[in-house]
Formats: sequence, structure tokens, C-alpha cells
Amino acid sequence: MDIIKYNNFPENKDVISLFSGAMGLDIGLELAGLDVKIAQDFDKDCIATMRANNHEVLGGDIRDIEPCDILSRANLSPGEPFLICGGPPCQPFSTAGKRLGINDPRGSLFMDFIRMIDYIQPRFFLMENVKGIMSAPLKHIPISDNDCNFKMKSTLKESVLEVLLDEFNKLGYGTTYGVLDAVNYGVPQFRERFVIIGSRDHEEIYLPIPTHFERHQEASFQWKTLGYAISDLECDFGECISFSQERMRFLKMVPEGGNWKDLPEYLVPEAMGGAYKSGGGKVGFYRRLSYEQPSPTLVTSPVQKASMFCHPTSDRPLSVKEYARIQQFPEEWIFIGNTASKYRQIGNAVPVGLAIALGKSILSVADGNSTIRTKRMRGTNIHSRIKKAIEIGGK
Repeated sequence: MDIIKYNNFPENKDVISLFSGAMGLDIGLELAGLDVKIAQDFDKDCIATMRANNHEVLGGDIRDIEPCDILSRANLSPGEPFLICGGPPCQPFSTAGKRLGINDPRGSLFMDFIRMIDYIQPRFFLMENVKGIMSAPLKHIPISDNDCNFKMKSTLKESVLEVLLDEFNKLGYGTTYGVLDAVNYGVPQFRERFVIIGSRDHEEIYLPIPTHFERHQEASFQWKTLGYAISDLECDFGECISFSQERMRFLKMVPEGGNWKDLPEYLVPEAMGGAYKSGGGKVGFYRRLSYEQPSPTLVTSPVQKASMFCHPTSDRPLSVKEYARIQQFPEEWIFIGNTASKYRQIGNAVPVGLAIALGKSILSVADGNSTIRTKRMRGTNIHSRIKKAIEIGGK
């Protein structure tokens, strides 16, 4: 490969998106000021959704895609893209699953994300995933080889995260990472996501500082509630799945903000079935949401027994339109597929508000305006305490 002169592209804000899904992350990045040139996904409904919303898409399994083909479709050269972003499938590292880690074949898709960065050499990369990746165990990493001359040998590390950081370091990228909760960025939902940002040129990257708080003297800076997002849709909720008659029988007894614990005591064993004697808080069983709180983390279906999302005041699950509102998709965004597929696409997405914050943090680094540099802090140590509190809130 020819030597890349990175300074040839100082004004470039072009993005290559991988594992793009329904494009929640991409919408936010574009609202922040970036330009998504091409997106990629394997899922046929996600591909159809992206195309229905007029985005350039390269469909197919990323393991069969060469980075040079992505660059060609985006009309870009190695070293030219501003950012590669994406969230490789998270099932192997979900805290709700068996935590198979890198032994699950899907774990190898992380290596394909790294393979793309190795060849394309973007100025920055952004990878998001479930927070379980922070502690996911590692057994082995499969060898990957292809025409672009990328190869990774088997290795042993204590964790998946340690391996990822080591591989990004081998590519010459400086990194910062942590778990962010979307509710702290204006999203009406508690949703923790692992995020890692990398800089090819070792610029002073940082995770976005929270903009919304549980307590704040200005209402506009307080957490957004479910009522803020969907209360106007009670009579215009659109496409919606249904609870079974048996589950609805019990849900009708649950008050707003309640769950199985609010059922009459004599009915609890019948309602809970085999879960009655199991451990854990079981907060999702017969859960009716509250307008006064942010939504719990959306899942890919609102009617599963252990993760019910019953509307606060109506006897039904949250609708597809309400799901999209909570994830902050534009009103005009088109979702393709059957009802179950639409819930899944939206439930798997990155909330737009969190994506905007991530895009703005990266842009502020690129533009050199992320920090006010002073020789000293004046007055008391209150400034240092505030700075520390903000840093803790962003982790």
C-alpha cells in the first residue's frame, strides 16, 4: 500500500458505518455534523430499512466483504475517512446470556471490525456494544486471513476487552473507553452501552460529558421521562403487538409503575409460574411502565414474560411508534419488515441522543475546541470537585 498522507484530508467528515442496523447511531452522527457515506449490514430487513430511507448500503456478511470494496462504493481512499463506526453483534457478551465470549463464532465479527480499520485507516473509530464486554471471558481468538493481508494469530488474554485494546494498539490507535448511560444524554431511557473511541493520530479523545441529570435546577437539563416522549400517542399509537389474554388478565391489576409485586398475594404463584421460586428481582415480570420515569432499557420484544413493557395507562404493550420515539428516531423514519422485525430493529439500535453526543465529542477533538486551557483554577477547589463529578458521571 502506498504511504498515506493523512493531512491531505483535514476537512473530511466522511463516515463508514458497519453493522448499521436501523441506523440509530448513524442518524445521531449525522445530526452532530458528520456524513455517513455508506452503511453495511447482513440482516435483510435492516438493509431494506436503510434503503427505504435513501441511504447507500452494502449488504452482506462482513466476513465476505473486502475493505477495498467498501472504499470503492464510498468513493474514498485509505486514510481518507474521518470515522469508522459500528456495533458488532453483541449476543456473545450479553449479561443476560451464557457469556460465551469469544468462543461464540459471532465474536469473530469484532476481528472483522478491526480488519476494516487496519486497511481503511480512518482518523477515528467508534465501537459500541453491551456493557458485558467489559468483563467477558476469553478462551481463544480465531485466525483471520484475507486478500488484504490482515492476519491475527491465536492468543491468550484475560478478557475480550484486553484483546481488543491490544489489537487497536497494534494498529497504532490511541483509545478511550467506558460505559455510558443514554439517559444522561437526553434520551428518555436508561440504557447502558460500552463505547470505545480510537484516534489514529493520538489526538486527545474523550467520552462525551453528560448533558442531562436526575436533579438539575433547569428542567431542560433533567432526565427525560417516558411521558415526555410518548404521552401524546395514547390515541394514535399505530402498529402494535398484543399480550396474551392470560398475561393481560394479570397486567390489568398492576398500577402504573408497578409489576408482579403489586398483584394480590394469592395470585402471585399462578401469575409467575415456574419463576415464582427463582432468584433475582424479576422486575420485568408484569411490568407496567410509568410516565414519570425514563423508560427501562428497550428489548427486542415488549411482550416477553421476563421483560414486559406494558403501557402506563392503556392495557397493551408499547407500540412500534412508541419504541421509535423512545429511541429518538425521526418521525418520518421508515421501518421495513413485519411487526416483530420492527421491534427488533428499534430495540437493537443506539439511541439517537447518545449518538449525537458521541459525534459531537469526536468533532470537538477534530476541531480543536473541546478544552478551555487555563494556567490555574481560581478560588476554592470547587472547580476540581465539579470536574471530578462530571468525569464520574460520564463513566
